[in-house]
Amino acid sequence: MDELLPKKPTHGPLAELAREDLDRLSADEVRLRITALETEIARCRARLTSATALRSEADQLFKRP
Repeated sequence: MDELLPKKPTHGPLAELAREDLDRLSADEVRLRITALETEIARCRARLTSATALRSEADQLFKRP
């Protein structure tokens, strides 16, 4: 059953980000990191909204009576 579930990525930028040692960062660097991550989250949410709207439009266009 476990083989059917998606595995957490063990490599790539997100995995590296999660493994990064935050203890070496100053408080200001942590604040900057949080701001950058919040900006990226907003960008991802905008993309998701756009993709969802596009899919909805396509579904309406090809909807069968």
